[in-house]
Amino acid sequence: MSEGLRIQREEEYEAVEQTPRLAPPLTKPEVPPHESAVEGTDVEISRDSELIGHSAGRRRSRNFRSKLALTLCALSTVIVMVPLALILFYIVYQGAGALNLSFFTSLPKPVGESGGGMGNAIVGSLILIGIAAVIGVPFGVLAGTQLAEYRNPRLSWVVRLMSDILSGVPSIIVGIFVYTLLVLTFKQFSAIAGGVALGILMLPTIARTTEDMLRMVPDTLREASLALGIPRWRTITSIMIKTAGGGIVTGIMLATARVAGETAPLLFTALGSRTWPTGLDKPIASLPVQIYTYAIAPFDAWHKQAWAGSLVLVLIVLLLSIGSKIFFGRKMKRAN
Repeated sequence: MSEGLRIQREEEYEAVEQTPRLAPPLTKPEVPPHESAVEGTDVEISRDSELIGHSAGRRRSRNFRSKLALTLCALSTVIVMVPLALILFYIVYQGAGALNLSFFTSLPKPVGESGGGMGNAIVGSLILIGIAAVIGVPFGVLAGTQLAEYRNPRLSWVVRLMSDILSGVPSIIVGIFVYTLLVLTFKQFSAIAGGVALGILMLPTIARTTEDMLRMVPDTLREASLALGIPRWRTITSIMIKTAGGGIVTGIMLATARVAGETAPLLFTALGSRTWPTGLDKPIASLPVQIYTYAIAPFDAWHKQAWAGSLVLVLIVLLLSIGSKIFFGRKMKRAN
């Protein structure tokens, strides 16, 4: 009995010895606390150095692009100003010698006689510009206000489309239209017909400039005014238009400068005259037509007067622009 028990224990022992044993789990060697802190600090320092390097690179790139953009803007400004400066210089060089008091106060002389001036044409141009402003400025500002403030999608789309089309129509087409509408109807050329043609040409520039300037006014001003119970029309006239007044005046001056030198529509409407203006229902002289007539003539004296007339026309536009800026600038300061 004891022998059988011993044999059974020996077999169990051999079975246990033949069973494969699992390898002990790998353990991470312990690192002293001060060594792990040093390694973490080194990693953080290397990361900070990389971030600083990237940030410095981006900063240099931004500075380079900023300087490049400023240089291109300055170069573009010079490119735009150089042709204007050359034109003004050449006009002054050619026309200053023919300017004198007689040029502003005398009528044109017949062919072959020396002297004479363009006094009637200067007065006629001012009259035509005044008529055009009376027609073009109110309707242009009202159209721009409607587009910016009363945003009726259908009506705004129609007005904007017509304004864009009108701005691209050649001036001679407008002259033919007014010739058919007024000259043929009343059987005579007149200052009114010329002013209407120029006023139509002013409309799209004033309308779109007014719309753009009013849209640039912050909505908070409009909302604050309406919240105080001020009527919408009073808000537009007293706050919106006054705030955008400088830009609107600039648009009016741009439109005036455009029509002041138009010749084609005046040939079909105002025609021209060699006498002083006698009425708005009669043909009237104008600087663009007089300059055109003298420039195509084969006489050197007329060519000199044409250059002088061009210089006077530029000065008229310049004085109108400066005067309007000063006048409206003072009014805006008083209002504020």
